[in-house]
Amino acid sequence: MYRSLGSISANLAEGYSRGTGRDRARFYEYSLGSAREARDWYFKGRHVLGEPVAEHRIRFLTQIVRLLLTIVPQQRSYRIGEPEEKYFTNKQELLENIHLP
Repeated sequence: MYRSLGSISANLAEGYSRGTGRDRARFYEYSLGSAREARDWYFKGRHVLGEPVAEHRIRFLTQIVRLLLTIVPQQRSYRIGEPEEKYFTNKQELLENIHLP
């Protein structure tokens, strides 16, 4: 978790200093991958960290992911997306939202 969180800002900083949009976009994409990885680690660690902390950090990382999904196409001319999935941290919410065939 620590490494993926640190990688977000490190890649943003390195990408910001690049001369071309294509080069910047590459580092912003690395940052995007790290943000998604960190969000996944918070989801996995929600039982240890506590639901309120995990939920807050998952929401915060989702905002970072959305910002990066806006920035990358601006630097490069293509579109990438984030599915409209919700991370359920509450056990009852999770059970209520499981769709069985």
